[in-house]
Amino acid sequence: MEGGEKFEPHEENPMIGWRGCSRYVSDSYREAFKLELKAIKKVREEMGLKNLHVMLPFVRTIDEVRRITEMMREVGLERNRDFKLYLMAEIPCNIFMAEEFAEWCDGFSIGSNDLTQLTMGADRDSDILGKMGYFDERNEAIKRAINMLIEAAHRKGCTVGICGQAPSVYPEFTEFLVKAGIDSISLNPDTVVSTLGIIASAEQRILLEAARKTLR
Repeated sequence: MEGGEKFEPHEENPMIGWRGCSRYVSDSYREAFKLELKAIKKVREEMGLKNLHVMLPFVRTIDEVRRITEMMREVGLERNRDFKLYLMAEIPCNIFMAEEFAEWCDGFSIGSNDLTQLTMGADRDSDILGKMGYFDERNEAIKRAINMLIEAAHRKGCTVGICGQAPSVYPEFTEFLVKAGIDSISLNPDTVVSTLGIIASAEQRILLEAARKTLR
């Protein structure tokens, strides 16, 4: 928002600073966040747009989710069959504690850019590290993290989607996601048709492999 920078604190590294849920639960922003929640309630109830749900970014702790859930309840927003709460999965702690976080949400959306940055310790904006190959979602560490999240989330009945550039840029990464059991993939508009073909091919290979195992 124009003019908002006047009210922002200076941070040497804002990418891992006061952002996401840490902002929402802070004393200096709590009331502003409750206005956002009231706006969501108004859109859903007064305008009838029931397809609007909530997704929380940069969730560092279970306590943050608990406190935000309480704030939502204060304004009349509670999880139910028609209103879902999703969490971004973009910090290693979201992977390590996936089952605990799953107790508080309906699903996860993998933020592949931040997850890669924070897992690899590689600044996503560093042209040097990017050219050297350190910032790459196809790294085995990132793929293992994604597998861990999907398996843990599915055990708890939660869905897992992904946003970020990787599925739109790397066909092999999309195929990996399908094999890992991802529930949804966010894409750039110009890559939808080609990526749907990749997904269909991957799903066919999975079915064929399963059939071969059954026949053995």
